[in-house]
Amino acid sequence: EFASTMESTTEDSKDSNATHSQTDKPETLAAARKKATKAEARAYHQFPIPGKYQIVPCKPLDSERDLRLAYVPGVAFPCREIMSVKSKVYDYTAKSNSVCVISNGTAVLGLGNIGALAGKPVMEGKGVLMKKFGDVNGVDLEVATTDPDEFINCVKLLGSSFGGINLEDIKGPDCFYIENKLKEIMDIPVFHDDQHGTAIIVAAGLLNACLITGRELADLKVVFNGAGAAGIACLQLVIDSGVKPENAIL
Repeated sequence: EFASTMESTTEDSKDSNATHSQTDKPETLAAARKKATKAEARAYHQFPIPGKYQIVPCKPLDSERDLRLAYVPGVAFPCREIMSVKSKVYDYTAKSNSVCVISNGTAVLGLGNIGALAGKPVMEGKGVLMKKFGDVNGVDLEVATTDPDEFINCVKLLGSSFGGINLEDIKGPDCFYIENKLKEIMDIPVFHDDQHGTAIIVAAGLLNACLITGRELADLKVVFNGAGAAGIACLQLVIDSGVKPENAIL
């Protein structure tokens, strides 16, 4: 059933993406927005291979010389340079374009506290979105702990491997504590998507609404429905953008 569904979905995708004019048709848009079935979702994640991404080399590995450059003995030269000048790691490795998408699965989308293992498909999804739309290598890691300090200790030791940390789907108030501590102790950017990603979108939408309606942020009264991680981050950014604190209701 999954295989036949996946084949059908693939053919539909080819047809719907053939031309821009086809994707503009109402019936095509309606099909694209149709609610995904359980069978379709299972097939998408399972076939042709399980998961949503794989590691692919970006340098030739076709000859013995290629292999000697990629690994021993050639790899020793960039290693020695990085030992002398740490910033050289950004010249010789994928660190600068690699982001760790890391979660403990305590606040996953609309699913709640489903745990690290069950949250893995979501984190893989965030990683492939980064690659598709930003050409950033998003690598998912799921940490099986609900203790904030254990989580912090795990993440802080990963700083040598990544150019940035994307905290994902961590429950409040733990997410505030975790993010602030990691920003203090790590020398790479730390970003909590559920807070700041949401806040950026909301602030952008509010600015656009003001432009369209000819109003100023300072004149608005804004109500925030919910005081979770996203709500509080939205409140802070909207105030920073120009809304008066006395006109912001949480």
